[in-house]
Amino acid sequence: MKIRKAVFPVAGLGTRVLPATKAMPKEMLTIVDKPLIQYVVDEAKEAGIEHFIFVTGRNKGMIEDHFDRQFELDMTLKGRNKTVEMELLARDQPEAGAMSFTRQQAPHGLGHAVWCARDIVGNEPFAVVLPDELVLNTPGCLKQMIQAAEKLGDKANVIAVEEVPADRTHQYGICGVGKRDGKAFEIDGMIEKPKPGTAPSNLSISGRYILQPEIFKILETQERGAGGEIQLTDAMIGLSKTQKFYGVEFEGERHDCGSKAGFLRANIAFAMRRDDLREGLIADMQRYLGK
Repeated sequence: MKIRKAVFPVAGLGTRVLPATKAMPKEMLTIVDKPLIQYVVDEAKEAGIEHFIFVTGRNKGMIEDHFDRQFELDMTLKGRNKTVEMELLARDQPEAGAMSFTRQQAPHGLGHAVWCARDIVGNEPFAVVLPDELVLNTPGCLKQMIQAAEKLGDKANVIAVEEVPADRTHQYGICGVGKRDGKAFEIDGMIEKPKPGTAPSNLSISGRYILQPEIFKILETQERGAGGEIQLTDAMIGLSKTQKFYGVEFEGERHDCGSKAGFLRANIAFAMRRDDLREGLIADMQRYLGK
């Protein structure tokens, strides 16, 4: 099962981190020195993704500009012999035609955002990557999923899952656990935000998916679910009646950068992995904490 394309739903308003996102897309908020969207694109590249599909909305043009050439900047850096910076920008520059952008005109939910990419994805399996969820690990979360998917059937659907506290399962999409196959296990049920005490497990559905194209037909007529939105989880429940779904408990630290606390934790965690920043950051934190 070759996964060539990934869909990045980036039309959200980022209301959890206002006022920072009043005029700037939340996907362009920086973790250390890179925007969120660059981290997830890099994760997809590592996993072998060849075509990057962004489902955008109003005021999201900055994302498209980020992945374009900035000729004035290039010429300025060249004139000042800033070779390190030039190499850095060249490394992140996508190949011509590798990125596509389409609009989600109204905030109808994640399921609707994925459906908006149907014509660009076509009739092949694809990945869905939520940009405000970062996983700190090598190999990345998506690569782990694709490696697991290679051992499954051609029509397998794969979801990244992680443990959450039992008293918080009502805040997530939760899956049931069936037969295990290496790092993956068969999902024998899914429920979006179950009532407290009714969850089939404490494994939550995270922001990484590998889906078969048949999901688009279901999303086309999917009724609104939790929050009055078209939920991707509801469509996956429908698809699970005819195709198998597998969960993969990925290795790594997941950071919810769509919340203020998660965003701050991610900055610290990613900075601590940097040899050029770790020592100074520890010293600053010790001074701040009075130790």
